[in-house]
Amino acid sequence: MRVFVLLFNPRTENEGIHTLRIGDRNTILMFESEDDATRYALLLEAQDFASPTPEALDSEEIEEFCRDAGYDSKLIHEGELAIPPETNLEELEWQPEGPDTEDDLPSSELDRIRRQLEGLL
Repeated sequence: MRVFVLLFNPRTENEGIHTLRIGDRNTILMFESEDDATRYALLLEAQDFASPTPEALDSEEIEEFCRDAGYDSKLIHEGELAIPPETNLEELEWQPEGPDTEDDLPSSELDRIRRQLEGLL
């Protein structure tokens, strides 16, 4: 099944995927509807979060990525209201591209996640 996930800087060396921290686990939201994913992305932007892009991927690929990365996934059915939490992590494992970011190599964790995401595409 095709789902939409939120990616930051898609198809770049600094690609990241939006996750929610639930307890001690990261969870990737998989939206059935591109419109719902876009609405969620706009809500994130309204909270001064980096601007994510909805990207269509196969749900089985995302679930496999989650298993490999030790993440959880959650399917958001079409029309189901998903609202981002009011607070965001202070320290991100991924950094947005832009004038305020450093050109240093990303952490080993980001490298691992990037390799897994590249394998999905």
